[in-house]
Amino acid sequence: MKIAVIDGQGGGLGRSIVEKIRENFKDNIEIIALGTNSLATSNMIKGGAHAGATGENAIKVMSKKVDIIIGPIAIIVSNAMMGEITPVMAEHVSDSQAKKILLPMNKCNIHIVGTKGFKINEMIQAIIEELNRHKN
Repeated sequence: MKIAVIDGQGGGLGRSIVEKIRENFKDNIEIIALGTNSLATSNMIKGGAHAGATGENAIKVMSKKVDIIIGPIAIIVSNAMMGEITPVMAEHVSDSQAKKILLPMNKCNIHIVGTKGFKINEMIQAIIEELNRHKN
């Protein structure tokens, strides 16, 4: 299974996700770090991603080549993350045939009704549980 973890800004959330996936799945899942900037990509690679790429074109191309995309809900919202998510990025992630596992981060003027104030660690654990349901 090939997974893309998409993050921006400092890449801290993406790195935490990558570390937890590696801890739980070792090398049974290929993790591709896709950063909106080089710092985010670098941090996810330091967290254990197998490969990484940065920017709009990388996200556009790799969204078609992975089985699962993981990131904050902002990755499907044009101009989110202080403008780091371009309309092209949001469109290609949204249109991808990959399963999307999105964290309901109530930022970017988006509030997801029905979600309670989960802690980041709880959301990352929910990602691991979802991946366990989809592994081969």
